[in-house]
Amino acid sequence: MPPPAKPVQPDLWEIHKKIERGELTLEAVLEELYENIREKEPKIHAFLSLSEKEALLSAAEKLKDTEFCGLPIAIKDNICTTEFFTTCASRLLEKYRSPYDATAVARLKAVGFQVQGKTNLDEFAMGSSTEHSAFGPTRNPWDLERVPGGSSGGSAAAVAAGEALAALGTDTGGSVRQPAALCGVVGLRPTYGLVSRYGLVAFASSLDTIGPITRSVRDAALLLSLIAGHDPKDSTSLPIEALDLGDLSPRISGLRLGLPREYLPKELGEEALNLVDRWCATAEDLGAEVLEISLPLTEYALPAYYLIASAEAAANLARYDGVRYTLRVPAPGVAEMITQSRTLGFGPEVKRRIALGTFALSAGYYDQYYGKAQRVRTLIAREFQKAFEKVDL
Repeated sequence: MPPPAKPVQPDLWEIHKKIERGELTLEAVLEELYENIREKEPKIHAFLSLSEKEALLSAAEKLKDTEFCGLPIAIKDNICTTEFFTTCASRLLEKYRSPYDATAVARLKAVGFQVQGKTNLDEFAMGSSTEHSAFGPTRNPWDLERVPGGSSGGSAAAVAAGEALAALGTDTGGSVRQPAALCGVVGLRPTYGLVSRYGLVAFASSLDTIGPITRSVRDAALLLSLIAGHDPKDSTSLPIEALDLGDLSPRISGLRLGLPREYLPKELGEEALNLVDRWCATAEDLGAEVLEISLPLTEYALPAYYLIASAEAAANLARYDGVRYTLRVPAPGVAEMITQSRTLGFGPEVKRRIALGTFALSAGYYDQYYGKAQRVRTLIAREFQKAFEKVDL
């Protein structure tokens, strides 16, 4: 069954405005969300942890004077929150509770949002189907026989199913955009450094971003405006104090839109290619100029990504040694304890990526694999910069 043209429920922006005008109550909003949860969550499994409706209503009493007056938002379970465990969908962190909130979460709380719960994901955000979770897979709410995408599949499924008004996900190599597409909702990967990574459990530090998953474009713009901005706790944070996307114009007249020919192979199929042609015609009718461009280095992006991301993952996940955090397997010696804790704690997909990353960083292979991938990354970035001299998007 295809997703409907309009959201199942009004979007976050509309609900917020109705509550402001006294046309809607938070209790009514929560009742509808939790009715959907009671009906759908046992089949979808979007959440790993979830607040009770009554707890959210009670806590909202102290948030009446804030801008968003206690509205709930779902958070992917690799983003730190103080209310819930942050498991990364891994046995290794099954009982880990962060002593602090991620900056993105803290900024949402500061304007009156509440954390509704933590959503399922591929373990440590490594995957694109949300099947690689230690706590079971998430299903696509439109068809339970299909995957919701990943790694932010829980966030996308919760929003699509009407179980959450909006959610935060993370994107390293498509993990917000792809599940949003598969679940028929809006997903946005912000520019790297625009949103603080402080409190995000690292997968690949030079690629990880936090982004919104929502029912509408204006909701995505709203959430990005709230979580973006410089953070001294994140050394990669851009020197941008605020981002105001409140006046989001629907007009595209005069924009130059680039269409990379490499992104439209015949393998996409006639139906998909026809949809692209229709979109181009609509954009031109609205005053935009659609230009065909070439990005020939695209074919090398995926292998470069896998090498860079796996190498960074191997380095980042070395900290999970059985000494710190939650899982420790008793053993006669320290070396055995570390080995057994990691063997039991990590799932198969994470182990594969650690193995690949360790190999790529090993003596004799570093420059041949990791070094070459980084050079390819630089060339791809230059190719995009050159393309943006001709087009706006």
